[in-house]
Parts: sequence; structure tokens; C-alpha cells
Amino acid sequence: MTEKPDSPDRFNEEKATYTVRGAGAPDLEAGVAAIRAVVKTLPVRPGVYRMLDARGDVLYVGKARALKNRVTQYTQVARQPKRLLRMISQTRAMQIVTTNNEAEALLLEAQLIKRYRPPYNVLLRDDKSFPFILLREDHDFPRVQLHRGARRLKGQYYGPFASAGSVRNTLNSLQKLFLLRSCSDSFFANRTRPCLLYQIRRCSAPCVGRVDESGYAELVRDAKDFLSGRSTKIQAKLQALMSAASEEMNFELAAVYRDRLRALTYVQGSQAIHAERLGDADLFALACKGGTMCIQAFFIRGGQNWGHRSFFPAHTSDVPEAEVLQSFLVQFYEEVPPPRLILTDRVLPEADLLCEAFSARAERKVALKTPARGEQARMIRQAARNAEEELDRRLAESSTQARNLRELADAFELPEPPQRIEVYDNSHVMGTNAVGAMIVAGPEGFRKNQYRKFNIKRPETVPGDDFAMMREVLSRRFARLEKEDPDRSKGEWPDLLLIDGGKGQLSSVCEVMEDAGVHDVPVVAVSKGPDRNAGREIFHLPGGREITFPLNAPLLFYLQRLRDEAHRFAIGAHRQKRAKAFTGSTLDDVPGIGPGRKRALLMHFGTARAVRNAALQDLEKAPGISAGVAQKVYDYFHPGG
Repeated sequence: MTEKPDSPDRFNEEKATYTVRGAGAPDLEAGVAAIRAVVKTLPVRPGVYRMLDARGDVLYVGKARALKNRVTQYTQVARQPKRLLRMISQTRAMQIVTTNNEAEALLLEAQLIKRYRPPYNVLLRDDKSFPFILLREDHDFPRVQLHRGARRLKGQYYGPFASAGSVRNTLNSLQKLFLLRSCSDSFFANRTRPCLLYQIRRCSAPCVGRVDESGYAELVRDAKDFLSGRSTKIQAKLQALMSAASEEMNFELAAVYRDRLRALTYVQGSQAIHAERLGDADLFALACKGGTMCIQAFFIRGGQNWGHRSFFPAHTSDVPEAEVLQSFLVQFYEEVPPPRLILTDRVLPEADLLCEAFSARAERKVALKTPARGEQARMIRQAARNAEEELDRRLAESSTQARNLRELADAFELPEPPQRIEVYDNSHVMGTNAVGAMIVAGPEGFRKNQYRKFNIKRPETVPGDDFAMMREVLSRRFARLEKEDPDRSKGEWPDLLLIDGGKGQLSSVCEVMEDAGVHDVPVVAVSKGPDRNAGREIFHLPGGREITFPLNAPLLFYLQRLRDEAHRFAIGAHRQKRAKAFTGSTLDDVPGIGPGRKRALLMHFGTARAVRNAALQDLEKAPGISAGVAQKVYDYFHPGG
């Protein structure tokens, strides 16, 4: 029996790996010879192949219905486009993975592309994972919350949403409509009276018994119906409840149902796009101009519009548009569960295979269509129009971005326009909760998936010393670069460092780079200038040279954007750390003390300070605290005995 698509045992890679070594320089004849040597050992069965260069790096990942037939085609160089000829000339080895069928090969291909990001594959470029709404089911009173990342928590996931803003708007509607709690379990367990959300009718206050478990369960069922597109049923139910309350002269309760009914009507009007008949569907349309492609995606769940997002896939040169869209979809649904219906603006070359693979992944039937008429075709045309408009904006921004990078190279005497700019800033309040931040920008704009934050943690770094903080951040950054990319082949080394600060920060960074033996990365520090007025920034270069720009210079605006983005990211990281510290406790650091024992101690003693000052005999009297745990707590706060 064929194993599930996510089973780790469904591929027998160890039994079918073939590697041929060769010289390192690009050589078409050597590449063809390496491929021919592999072809001799290949079976005529489905699988995935990887092209490797002389260093073993993955150049390309492909799948095949019959491996021997597909790989043989690469030896026929007269039929290959220039892009593939370059790839073949760099190929010195191949790795082969056999699969049970072609659909499994398609799914494995997407996994490997995501893992290795080969330079000759069409790549889905995206900064963040998609947000979902999670209705948790690991508590008697389920909590509703925003969720990103792996879906490991027990509960119902609804999504994807195009942005966190779309999720927050829907969560706000859910609170108004169904009065579901959004607080953490610890906050819920320690309430003695309703919070503000109950007062403004955004929560039913199950924490203090204002609604019982069965009543809350009914609210949860209504929320699931709403998120599944059955809002008409809820509307009829609310109308009936409002009428019943009015007849019983309970006008206050009737007003509550009236407000919930108004919220539902507003949500229906703002989210519906006349797609009720679609149910759960994703729409995709592609636009192409000047060698750049844009894919517009619309997400419809239960006839409601959950937002749209634009994607700009990479490595699309000389690749047919339908093939780009197909490769995009395979990678897109590697992370996101596919809906029951997928609509595209063009026929895909392997639509039936995609349906088979997506159905196997979702464990239910998934249909893929290219509508030619009717409501579905109208919505696809709308998505195509959005793709064209977004592509026009992207091209306009790209031309401006390219000009800014050229001017930046001229101003700071760089050998060529930088492809990777790293901007650094620090944030703290009187030395507390100190963090450093790094943002990355390039020709395509900000690369948010490469942003990094650094918790200042070295004991020699004096709290509040900005120069020492910058030294720690940069020394850790370059130590990691030297370890992970010593020969600078992965594109992670910066072409320019931009530091938020003045001469002091600049000298600190230069010291770090001198100690690391890095002498070829330009560094520029930016200070606010006289009276800290925006527009009068001074740019400090090593050696004491200073540069200023005219107030209306486009390059100045661009550099201000870089600096302000680093400032925003650093402040956000600091606020997150500070908020976590506010809600934390000294008990969090005690070995062997989890949430349950922490709660028991706080309920018994009242405060963490009282726990710290308690005698050993008093700790042993706390409910749920054994003598051994009490001894650990006492020893932690009294290391001298």
C-alpha cells in the first residue's frame, strides 16, 4: 500500500543514490559526460534528481515519470535553452531518489527546492509564513488566537490569511460576534473578576463563571460555523434570539443580540465578494513584463475574502509562464494546506498530476480548474488585473531602487551597486532589555526573512553602553559568517554596513572588523546632525571623512528609509522583550519549576518576593510542592544556605 505523502519512509533515497565527481570549472562536455555516466544506472521509474556542481552544491531539482528518459534529455545539448546549457556545464554529479509514483515525486521535488533553493529552479520568494486563526481545543474554554508556523497545537486552523492585519480584523469580529476569550491560560486561571473585554462586550468572561461550559461550547460551535462559511445560519439564530428576548421584555439582552447581529452584517458586507458558491478556493493569476513575473493570489474560505497577496518568483528567465505558475503552486502548497478548489488564469501543463499530488497531501479531493466563463472567470480576470497593476508598481519601484543603489555606490565610492546592505541599530531603556537589530536590503527591497535580532548577553557588555553593544552585535554577526560561509559563496556577506550612530559606533564596528580580519566590507555610520533634524544627517566614513546630502536628495530619502526601518525593527524587538519581562517572574528561572508549580506557589504565597523570602518549612507546606522541590526552590534563592 502506498504510504502517506508526509511519511518519512516513502522515499528510498539510500538505495538509489548515484554520484559522479569531476573537475570544477564550467565545461559543457564534462557536464554531459557526468550525466551520461548517471544515465547508465538509472531505472525507468518515477523519482527526483538533483544536479550537483563540483563542490556538491545543488544546482537544480527536477522530477520525472521515468528517470532514465528524463535525465537522458539533458545529454541532447542542441535542444536545450541557454539557461539549461549553463546548468549542464556546471554539473559534475547527480543524486537520484526513486518514489512510488509521479505525484510523490512532485511533492518531494517541492520539499527539496524549499530546502536547497537551487539557482536554476523557479523559486517562491516570500518573507514570512502565512498567518492562520487557531481555535485551540486543549482547554475546557477554547481560546482563539493568531498563529504562524508549524501547526503542532491541538485545535482547528482556519486560513491562510493574506496578512496578519486580515487575521486581526477577523479576530476582532469573532470577539464581537461570539465573545470568545483571547487571553492566555495563566491569565485565565488567575482572574477573580471580569477584565475590560467583558465590559466592552468582547468576551463572555468564562474565567469567572459568567458563562458555563455548555454555553461557551455553543459559542464555539457558532464561531466554527462562521469560519466555515455558514454565517446565514448564525444570522437566523441571532435574529430568533433577539426576538425572543424582546418578547420576554428583556431589552438589555435583546440589545446584546442586536449588536452581535450588526457586527455579523458588517462582516458579511466587508468580506463577501459574491463568492458564496466557491466555498473554499484559491485563485491565482500571473502577469509578466520585462522578464519580471507577478503572481496574484486570492484566498476564499466559506465564500469570504480572506485577503490577497502578490508574489514575485525568482529564476524565471527563459521559463514558460505556465511552467512558472505550476512550479509556484507546488512550492506554495508545500507549506499551506490546499483547498478543495484551485482556480488559475491559464491551463497548466500537468494539471492532472497536480490534482493527484494535492489530493494526496490534503487527504481529500482537490480540483484544479481554468474557468472560461461565468462568475469564476470574472474573479480570475479580477485577479489578473490586480497582478498587472502590482507588477507595474513593482517595476516602477525597481527602477527607482536601481537608481538609488547606483547613486549610493557613487557617493560612498563602492566598486559597484551593493546587492546586500545590512543596517544595524540598538534599543534599550537605561540599559535594560537591551537588543541589537539587523535588517537587510537589496535591489528587490527589504529582505524581511533575513532580519535578525541579538539579545545583548555578554557579561563584559556594560548595560547602556551603546558602543559595547554594537561591538557585541557585530562580533557575533561576523563570527557566524566566518563559520557558516567562509568562502562567501552563499550571498550572505554584506556589500555595505550602515550603522545607526556617530563616530563612536563607527570606531567600534571598525575595531570588530579589524579583529575579525575583514577589510573589504565598507562601513558607513549615520548620525542625526545638528539639532537632530531629519534631513541634516551626517554620514561618517572610516578615516574621518563626512558626507551630507541636499535636503531633497532622493538618495538621502532612501538612506533615511533604511535607517528608520532598522530603528523600527530594533524598537519592536525591545518592546517584545520588555513585555515578556513584565509578565515574567523570578520563579521562571528556578530549575524544576513549571507553570503548574509556579501557579501553586504564587497562589499560596501571593507574590514571587514572598516565595523568595519563605523558609524551607513554609515552602514544603505549599500544596503540590514536594520536599524535594521545596529544597530546590530554597537552594536557588539561598545559594549560601
